[in-house]
Amino acid sequence: MGFAGNTDPQFVIPSVIGLPNKNVKQTSRYGIASKRGVEDLDFYIGDEAFANGQMYGVSYPMRQGQIENWDHMERIWETSIFKYMRCEPENHYFVLTEPPLNAPENREQMAEIFFESFNVNGLYIAVQAVLALVASWTSKNSNQSLTGLVVDSGDGVTHIIPVAEGYVLGGSLKSMPIAGRDITSFVMQQLRDRNEPIPPEQMMETAKTIKEQYGYTCHDIVKEFEKYDLEPSKNIIRHMLKDNRGTIDVGYERFLGPEVFFNPEIISTDYLTPLPTLIDQAIQSAPIDTRRGLYSNIVLSGGSTMFSNLGKRLQRDLRKIVDDRQSSNQAQLMAARLKNPLQQQTGGGDSGAFTITANPVAVNVISHKKQRHAVWFGGSILGSTDQQFYQVAHSKADYEEYGPSICRYNKVFTSLG
Repeated sequence: MGFAGNTDPQFVIPSVIGLPNKNVKQTSRYGIASKRGVEDLDFYIGDEAFANGQMYGVSYPMRQGQIENWDHMERIWETSIFKYMRCEPENHYFVLTEPPLNAPENREQMAEIFFESFNVNGLYIAVQAVLALVASWTSKNSNQSLTGLVVDSGDGVTHIIPVAEGYVLGGSLKSMPIAGRDITSFVMQQLRDRNEPIPPEQMMETAKTIKEQYGYTCHDIVKEFEKYDLEPSKNIIRHMLKDNRGTIDVGYERFLGPEVFFNPEIISTDYLTPLPTLIDQAIQSAPIDTRRGLYSNIVLSGGSTMFSNLGKRLQRDLRKIVDDRQSSNQAQLMAARLKNPLQQQTGGGDSGAFTITANPVAVNVISHKKQRHAVWFGGSILGSTDQQFYQVAHSKADYEEYGPSICRYNKVFTSLG
């Protein structure tokens, strides 16, 4: 969350809420004898919910980008606006983001909460992939186009989202049920298997720290194993535990964690499609006239794409897939031509000979400085364009006249007629 025009968000918190645990006898933080209605205020959000996890049950109101508990989500929004941002919502316009193919009913529900409960001046609901494309314009390698493919990997799921001229190609959208939370669990399991002396209450936090601070993407997993075995002193890192609880070794999990994107079988027996193959399938299922533009503008977005060399490894593997297909198609074309008797030369000359060669497909994977919070930064750019933003946002007057159904339409692409 943050204000439009800034380069970084003011606050970054997990979308979790901590509610009083009914199975634990406790005194409310508002007193022993809570008055009727006050108990509705007895909750924590974000990191505070984790810190009070023993007395408060932690709940995730969102799952894979979709809101499942609207009451809990409204509490998170309320606390974010009044406690963190410290602003009066009726004096501001708000930009909310949504995952691809979000149900129109969800947009209406968001509109009702923000216009009815918070009385905001205006609201714009943007697709995350389009904002990520806008944020990638800060990169020198970007072509500053709204045609591209966004690889958005956060905590719960990895989305592959093709976008053509600002439109999400819903029929070509792919998802990978592997993301940051799975990598953290895998690192944690590796530490347990080695019997590292980590206190149970620090296990999750330690695994997450190791993933974020020491994780990197290797070019060849076999050579990487050999490097660690031959020179362990140069590659195995000693990590200091919190509160000076000692040190632990950080070894293979440094590169094995990010490797699950390219070899999912490391952690999964159900899902086995590598990320480069999934990206290629998404582009190949898109309209043929958009494919070159998608290959040339593959944008990384989200915290789980921040591993060192992830973009280079992805570009290398994807380029190999594309080159192999192009070589195979060229060989099939030449074989078909040789088998076709109409194309065989009947005379001694070669005046009728010809060769068809396809132009190579450019593959470009873009990493940039705003990659971790790319969606938020794209929203910040959108909200800071005064005239254009206010023309496409839904105002309070529009809501009062048409109702929440206005959020089913995006003024950028269509109108109410």
